[in-house]
Amino acid sequence: MSDLLIHNGRLITWNTPNELLEDSALLLRDGRILDLGPSAALRERYPDAERLDARGQLVMPGNICAHTHFYGAFARGMAIPGPAPKDFPDILVRLWWRLDRALLDVDVKYSALVSLVDAIKHGTTTLVDHHASPNAIDSSLDQIADAVEMAGVRTALCYEVTDRNGPDGAQAGISENVRFLHSVRERGSDLLAGTFGLHASLSLSDKTLERCVAAAKGLDSGFHIHVAEHEADEYDSRERYGLRVVDRLAAAGILGPRSIVAHCVHIDGREMELLRETGTWVTHQPRSNMNNAVGAAPVESLLRLGIPVCLGNDGMGNAMWGEWKEAYFMHKQAHRDPRRMNGMDVVQMAVHNNAALARVFWPNLPLGRLAVGAAADVILVDYHATTPLSAGNLPWHIIFGFESSMVTTTIVGGRVLMRDRQLLTLDEAAITARSRELAAKVWERYNALD
Repeated sequence: MSDLLIHNGRLITWNTPNELLEDSALLLRDGRILDLGPSAALRERYPDAERLDARGQLVMPGNICAHTHFYGAFARGMAIPGPAPKDFPDILVRLWWRLDRALLDVDVKYSALVSLVDAIKHGTTTLVDHHASPNAIDSSLDQIADAVEMAGVRTALCYEVTDRNGPDGAQAGISENVRFLHSVRERGSDLLAGTFGLHASLSLSDKTLERCVAAAKGLDSGFHIHVAEHEADEYDSRERYGLRVVDRLAAAGILGPRSIVAHCVHIDGREMELLRETGTWVTHQPRSNMNNAVGAAPVESLLRLGIPVCLGNDGMGNAMWGEWKEAYFMHKQAHRDPRRMNGMDVVQMAVHNNAALARVFWPNLPLGRLAVGAAADVILVDYHATTPLSAGNLPWHIIFGFESSMVTTTIVGGRVLMRDRQLLTLDEAAITARSRELAAKVWERYNALD
């Protein structure tokens, strides 16, 4: 891969403190940022480098998504038979636990490809996915991994272990996590990483949790699990096991500095303390939480306790600035207080904490910032502020001014995946046409299920 010089840009570094560097340039080499400085100086220093003229656009690190579900792409526009679901447990049973059973191997791959097209177009360069396909478990993570390598986007993968499809299904999920964690090391790709997926406490017995912990030993992996997204998860855990969800997971050995717990909408103070004590990562998905009417997680309290809360999208779409906006607005509305959720708290989650979580999976690859030695994961954003723009007020420009359509160029590891809004690694038209055919068949199978 030849050197690539991105020049005539306005660089947003997301370093600490953040910097906005006018008329500046980046030199990308071998997947890293080799040099950074004024455009004129770098043009003179690297006369033979391929050039990409930013034309005054913002040049910034690619967005990171801390929790998503690629397979959810095939739910878009799908009608749920019967009356509207009355609550989140009803949504699980009638939508997601039927949809995932309707997926075949080819659907797994194409739902991933659809999501990766979406990510590239909207400047999301790293994602942590959580997958389920009960009737197509074996090698399902390889289907996604193949799509990831084709697209060129960084992704950490896992399979969702659950007891809801019987003991054989649970064991198949465990085996798929173990197989992939070995396989991803053999692939040796900078784009891929793995963790050990679990659904949620309410669908996992003590015996299955014990088997998962035993299977994960020696694999240098944490776990990725949904926690207290709805009150039902807490009620189930208390009634069946005499413990709240986080207490139960802590006792089972699930929590820790390599583990991710998604949502945490209905946890209490002691559960927060356990998350802090174990160094566990939390992810916040505001659009999904509002869509499922599950409530607003105590994000500000978690952050104040020093718990690393990250920002995900739960499969709602990979335009992460939409998630920024909803995180900012949701908590003001939920508490009827415009002082809630400061823009810098959103930055802490979406930029700094997401980057720190990504480095759990890619420890030798500094992600989420523009600096010499950092990963060459860069996006160009065609935003020309009509009011003063500075490093200090940038969060509010993003929340009130940025749109995902403003991303013009997406680069991962120095490889240009989209240039001037033209995808270079994926054929969007072909993927869209094939996905539409496959999704129609998935819907037919979905409707035929009990």
